Amino acid sequence: MRWQRHIGLATAAWLVTVGPAIADTGPDVSGTWMRGDGNAHVRISECGKSLCATNVWIRDTSKGEEVGDKLIMTLQPKSNTTLAGQAYDPKRGLTFSMTIKMVDSGLTTRGCVVGGIICKSESWAPAR
Repeated sequence: MRWQRHIGLATAAWLVTVGPAIADTGPDVSGTWMRGDGNAHVRISECGKSLCATNVWIRDTSKGEEVGDKLIMTLQPKSNTTLAGQAYDPKRGLTFSMTIKMVDSGLTTRGCVVGGIICKSESWAPAR
């Protein structure tokens, strides 16, 4: 369960970073997003050759989530609504698989460790 907690925190705390070329062939995930439970707001923007998802607001920091934490990902478009690849959580030193899918009015993310055995999904809406 320790890995599940870590992957849950990583997936919940940050959203995604995507290479700039993806903007032309995959979904545009840039902007500020609110996690489904309302505990986190994440801004997705360029950082170096990638885009980074950075926590810009956290309601409850008791589970280790902090403003300024980032998730760095290497993703490829799988369709015009889906990106998939690997994510790196530098705070926790974890690498895991990640899928980002654009849905009606937001995003869904799914992060997995241990070859996809332990996974965590989150819903995201545009932050207001």
